[in-house]
Amino acid sequence: MLYQLHEWQRAFLGPLSHYAEASARMLTDPNSPLAQLPGAQRMAAGYELVHRLGKDYEKPAFNIHSITNPQGNQIAIIERLDLETPFCQLRRFKRFSDDPETIEKMKSEPVVLVVAPLSGHHATLLRDTVRSLLLDHKVYITDWTDARMIPASAGPFHLDDYVATIEQFIRHIGAESLHVISVCQPTVPVLAAISLMAARGEATPRSMTMMGGPIDPRRSPTSVNNLATQQPLSWFRGNVIHTVPINYPGHGREVYPGFLQHAGFVAMNPGRHLSSHWDFYLNLLRGDLDDAEAHRKFYDEYNAVLDMPAEYYLDTISTVFQQFLLPRGLWEVNGERVNPAAIKRTSLLTIEGELDDISGIGQTEAAHDLCTGIPTARRAHRVVEGAGHYGIFSGRRWREVVYPQVRDFIRRSDMALVSSKRA
Repeated sequence: MLYQLHEWQRAFLGPLSHYAEASARMLTDPNSPLAQLPGAQRMAAGYELVHRLGKDYEKPAFNIHSITNPQGNQIAIIERLDLETPFCQLRRFKRFSDDPETIEKMKSEPVVLVVAPLSGHHATLLRDTVRSLLLDHKVYITDWTDARMIPASAGPFHLDDYVATIEQFIRHIGAESLHVISVCQPTVPVLAAISLMAARGEATPRSMTMMGGPIDPRRSPTSVNNLATQQPLSWFRGNVIHTVPINYPGHGREVYPGFLQHAGFVAMNPGRHLSSHWDFYLNLLRGDLDDAEAHRKFYDEYNAVLDMPAEYYLDTISTVFQQFLLPRGLWEVNGERVNPAAIKRTSLLTIEGELDDISGIGQTEAAHDLCTGIPTARRAHRVVEGAGHYGIFSGRRWREVVYPQVRDFIRRSDMALVSSKRA
């Protein structure tokens, strides 16, 4: 009943939120006589805060329509659906230019698949990642579908299915010229997918960049890791798994609801979020519109969450965070043993944030101990000083510190592969 209770609460708060939004607009519109009333700005700030606390946050758009390349040329971006499965869409950001030299340069640039997390937030959380990569790469991204929107007739979705989806997308794009970047949770299934492809003798991507992921959660365990190990799997099934109500296409499907995940995100740093909302209120009072807009943009993304298929979530808890099957060499996907040592052609870059409170220091670096078939010269590890979890793929540190290293590693991987073919 918890999911249904949440829906009733949402239905109750919806009209209140809309009323608060309308009231805030009336009290701030320069053409409205209400805006001239004493205390109008304070009342408007209060109404907008109520609106934002009670509104329903829909999936944001990527809104990447153009970029300016390093040569100063404007590049138009068209987002298009390249391949679709019931649980995920493969999106491509196609670049266009009128300049012949720019077109020729773009044709020769590396192809990158960004594997976004299926862990609460939408793929749009990686908007900054994609925007930077588009400067020097052809970019694809996995856009996972909200499980409450997937009819139960589509069947279950397990962690093994996630791995198979990544394999399918790699083959569709073409592994021979592809570079894969995985952020957070997908580092594990991406490593599994490439390992299985290598063991079968299939072509594998030129490089894989793994950022802030739980390859071996036994290293520097965080509060997230501790929660997964302190409770049995039955606790997670009994406490966080719920059934989608009838007002969604996926009614009857078992999921880990987005609203519960969001509550968990907030509970990790409640004081920080409370302070942020209070600062937003004060910024509105002071007329600091830039900071207020920055708050809106952040929480429009942060508060937009999706439901995860229950099977996938429980598999991840058991396989990754409780049994540690990947680092122990015991993980089997659809009957095939995952052996990262089978990877030989693909270069490896791991990136960690010094202050990451979700994937602790050393958890991603553990991939190097598993990928013993990759020559040392084609492996690298970076720790980003002062960066938390989000700082390694979004914001100033990503753009100024991390991205240049990722870009250069991809280029070196291309050059190394070309040199080896010539030899």
